[in-house]
Amino acid sequence: MRDRPKPRLKLVFTLCGRADSYFLVFNLFVNTKDFLRMGVPLGQATRLATNFVSKYVLGGGDRSRLREEVAAIIANPAAFTNDPLRGDFAKALLAAPPPPRSEPVKYRQWGDGLDQEAIMQMERACLLPVSVAGALMPDAHVGYGLPIGGVLATENAVVPYAVGVDIACRMKMTVLDIPVRDLENKQDRLTRAIEAETRFGVGASFRERRQHDVMDTDWSVSPITKQNKDKAWSQLGSSGSGNHFVEFGLFTAHGPIASAGQHELPAGTYVALLSHSGSRGTGAAVCDHYSKLAFGLRCMELPSELLRLAWLSLDSQEGQEYWNAMELMGQYAAANHACIHRHIAEHLGAQVLLDLENHHNFAWKEKHVIDGEEREAVVHRKGATPAGAGVPGIIPGSMAAPGFVVSGKGNPESLNSASHGAGRAMSRKAANQKFNWKEVNRFLKQQGVTLISAGLDEVPMAYKNIREVMSAQKDLVTVLGEFMPRLVKMAPSGERPED
Repeated sequence: MRDRPKPRLKLVFTLCGRADSYFLVFNLFVNTKDFLRMGVPLGQATRLATNFVSKYVLGGGDRSRLREEVAAIIANPAAFTNDPLRGDFAKALLAAPPPPRSEPVKYRQWGDGLDQEAIMQMERACLLPVSVAGALMPDAHVGYGLPIGGVLATENAVVPYAVGVDIACRMKMTVLDIPVRDLENKQDRLTRAIEAETRFGVGASFRERRQHDVMDTDWSVSPITKQNKDKAWSQLGSSGSGNHFVEFGLFTAHGPIASAGQHELPAGTYVALLSHSGSRGTGAAVCDHYSKLAFGLRCMELPSELLRLAWLSLDSQEGQEYWNAMELMGQYAAANHACIHRHIAEHLGAQVLLDLENHHNFAWKEKHVIDGEEREAVVHRKGATPAGAGVPGIIPGSMAAPGFVVSGKGNPESLNSASHGAGRAMSRKAANQKFNWKEVNRFLKQQGVTLISAGLDEVPMAYKNIREVMSAQKDLVTVLGEFMPRLVKMAPSGERPED
């Protein structure tokens, strides 16, 4: 694990007059991760520990003894309750409920310069009593509960917010027998195919419903899926909003690529269709219902900072309902993509040469070596791609950056996982404030990208450098091919994000 580089002392004391000076000093000598691993409980105790460190340093205390000072108070808080400097921290320790576990379970981080709050979300997730292992991917950024790019293994428990709001969000790529020159010469035809065969936006649906066997499966596995079956059917084949997209581009296979039950695709450059979306409104309804159930069950035993990581035991009725609903949403998300790709290919009269896909935002029951022994765990990959040995996956960049077809290396430290994309470099709000369409359109034109529609919060500059992300995970995946977007459609500006 990597801590962020410590700011220089001169900078800290230059800013001492500001309201956030305590936090700057605190981060210089001890960070929140250190506190958690020293046994300081979450909540008021952590905040008062921060205050103590700040006062200690600014008051001229011996900085070389700071960790020793904190450890002494943690070890025997009753001895310091009347101390003018240490008393508030000591009293908070005595009043605090015991932490869920003595220290976070171990996890490894890939990539440098990750958002500190995303790292702290991972730290907090590793404090759960049901957690057994974790990993943080190089595209990590802040999410609800578990960060996007967070991988969390638990024992006999599922965490709805560690799966994600958009359950079974998914990538799918089909390589088509369309001439490469059509990407330039017949863009209007390709645009019409996308716009005719899928729908974008919150609540997007089809008047004439798509057909797929997924609608014949048992939707009564949960009262939520049963109630939402009709809605799900109307949205089957739609793409939604947020970071979801459908795009045509150039796919270059570096060598022969094969997928289960398909003919091998020779090395070369092809036209490919790439899509990214999930389980739409029904998946969100499942997440909302079962996360609230989990909150209610755990609200008395978890500090507020961990409530969004509330779990359901797989031995409980609620846990089994959620698990079965999640599995159904996985099938439904796959069906969404199958409809999009089938209908677009049929619209163009094209044949499929290769078909690849993978989930993220999902939980799997897997066996891993944890604490020296092989055991079954529930592995949550929230915005993380399965990357077991030889497992194919798709890791997109942005609308003007390459995506990659990969083969997993089965790295046990990552729990057989890799990033699910480039990851956001800034919030949606910041992107909307910083960028304008005139500059963005000029950039897209330079990159040879035609944008049908999208929100300003999804422009390429709002994302991290995908090549740096891929470089940071060379020990997780092998690159088999590269996809360059050329014709991109996302939900138009103003739509609420559903990713």
